[in-house]
Amino acid sequence: MNRFLRTYTFLTLWRTVLLFAVLMLCRVIFVLYNGDAFGDIEWSEVPRLIYGGLRFDTISFCYALGVWVIFSLLPLYKIREQRWYCNTLFWYYIVAGGICVAVNLADAVYFRYARKRFTAEEIFFANNSNSVQLMFKFAVENWYLVMAGVALIALLAWGYRRRTQIEVVLSRWSYYTFNTIVLLLTVVLCVVGIRGGLNRMSRPPAIPYSLKFAKSGDKANIVLSNPFCILRTIGDDKISVPRYFDRDSLQTVYTPYHIPQADRDFKPYNVVIFVMESMSAENSYHLCPELFEGESEAGYTPFLDSLMTASLTFKRMYANGKRSIQALPSIYGSIPSLVTPFVLMSQSLGQSRAMPTLLRERGYQTAFFCGSERGSMGFDAYALAAGFERCFSKEDYEDSHGYRDFDGYWGIFDDKYLGYMGEEISQLKEPFLASVFTTSSHHPFVLPEDWRSRLPKGKNLFQPCVSYLDGALERFFEQNRDKEWFDRTIFVFVADHVCGMHFAERTLVTPGDFHIIGFIYTPDGLLESQEIEEPVSQIDIMPTLLGILGYDKPYFGYGRDVLAQDGRMPITIVYDNGVYKGITKDRVYIFREGAVREIYDTADIATKVNLIDTEADPAIENMIKGYIQQYYEHAERKSYIVPDSLSTNNADR
Repeated sequence: MNRFLRTYTFLTLWRTVLLFAVLMLCRVIFVLYNGDAFGDIEWSEVPRLIYGGLRFDTISFCYALGVWVIFSLLPLYKIREQRWYCNTLFWYYIVAGGICVAVNLADAVYFRYARKRFTAEEIFFANNSNSVQLMFKFAVENWYLVMAGVALIALLAWGYRRRTQIEVVLSRWSYYTFNTIVLLLTVVLCVVGIRGGLNRMSRPPAIPYSLKFAKSGDKANIVLSNPFCILRTIGDDKISVPRYFDRDSLQTVYTPYHIPQADRDFKPYNVVIFVMESMSAENSYHLCPELFEGESEAGYTPFLDSLMTASLTFKRMYANGKRSIQALPSIYGSIPSLVTPFVLMSQSLGQSRAMPTLLRERGYQTAFFCGSERGSMGFDAYALAAGFERCFSKEDYEDSHGYRDFDGYWGIFDDKYLGYMGEEISQLKEPFLASVFTTSSHHPFVLPEDWRSRLPKGKNLFQPCVSYLDGALERFFEQNRDKEWFDRTIFVFVADHVCGMHFAERTLVTPGDFHIIGFIYTPDGLLESQEIEEPVSQIDIMPTLLGILGYDKPYFGYGRDVLAQDGRMPITIVYDNGVYKGITKDRVYIFREGAVREIYDTADIATKVNLIDTEADPAIENMIKGYIQQYYEHAERKSYIVPDSLSTNNADR
């Protein structure tokens, strides 16, 4: 028996089990690090979560170390004993296993901010010049995770070398036969692991498959494992169009075509859109006063709150995604992101006419501002595609104002860059459309020295940055209030997504985890102060703005004009952790496997009472189906414009 335990076959099994144990330890660390995101985990859930974790670890193992297993079991007899062969297998195991450990532990940190697992989509952002610097910053802040990773990799190396004297129990021919059988069985098991079965109906598991093992989308993230999440999503740009309705019925259920009234008078107001990094609604006293009862600090956005009292304010404004790159097409083009961020889909390269393009045709000058480096996050690439004539970046600021205002990570400090933006748009010919994407309210939460002493400490590291951005916006208004263009301008304020650093329990679950600041302010009183209680999302900004301006041509957009009674249902539909969610004023509808399966009151943050049996609504379910089908049908056709037949009928307007 002792000799058998020192054979190649057993050692390969031992090393495989050791790696699985290490991957499970990574999962335990992931859960401990992000415990508040998952809520209470009942003991009855644990076996199912472990089983699901093992399923996904198996797939990760086969992806990353399948070749190692094959070469470890090949019946090469004499070659197997060569030092170079043994060393090659050892380093393959350590490097591949080490990468698995590193990615899984890095995922623990990333998940805290993005509320999703790291996938191939994020590789798109890795080419920024600050990526290495940010990785080092994260490593320093989470040094204990780095130490845990080093310890786990050391464990792999130690465990691999435990038995260095390899002995062969069988004769040569018996050895060949035995190892060949074991090798074939291993290949079969790898196929079963990756495909999820051997029958013809089996398909390789995708990320939503994790829902089979968890009670909620958030807990499904516990089951997932990298490198599965990365490798499984590389090149994953194929789409499947659900066919819930025929073409004619679909247009009556939901349509992205907007046909404005013919008698509209166009009002050529300037438009300035502030896309505010991570400005969650929970930081605003005006939007969430109940969160600050008994607190010494009444919110962290006093300036924005003062503007909201004189604005068209959206009490329930929701982001259409949880990442910055999802916000831009939603805001400027009324095109959301569902399973994959829209701009990362090859299908996004189709015909489209976003708001900057539509307004340029009306004589607007257009400019996009972002204080990060040129090309960062792909923002300027999308902005140019959407119709912005020029993109201003960190480099443009430094050409005229020097290099002292860079925060060291993301871009120019917001107060300085917003001042620069004011200077530049004052040179634009009216009417103009200008938009800025702020950067300072973002990890690693760096603030200018001259601001630090006057900002509140807040409940977490993020909230001083919220107050800083609020102050920077107030300074922008002070600097530009007396300029000629100011009173002829519509100002739009909207966050890109919520912040990953929360302080209110309800912001950990839907709809709170999508609830952002959003409102429209007009200095001349064009819009009366009004609070909209119905759910509104980023894709509604473009239709609402075009309605305010009196735009009278047909256009494409998945959102609705909030101020127009056009029969469109006030509902926000998002994709989150493997399911679609429909958010109404007081309900959240969970749509998966082709139907609404769960309904929760928005106040039921523990999602304990499923109302599906008493409140099933066919109209809302059809709306969700229509929205999804229209989205993927247009993606399949790569067309995001109004058909010629509808445009021709309105050509004489």
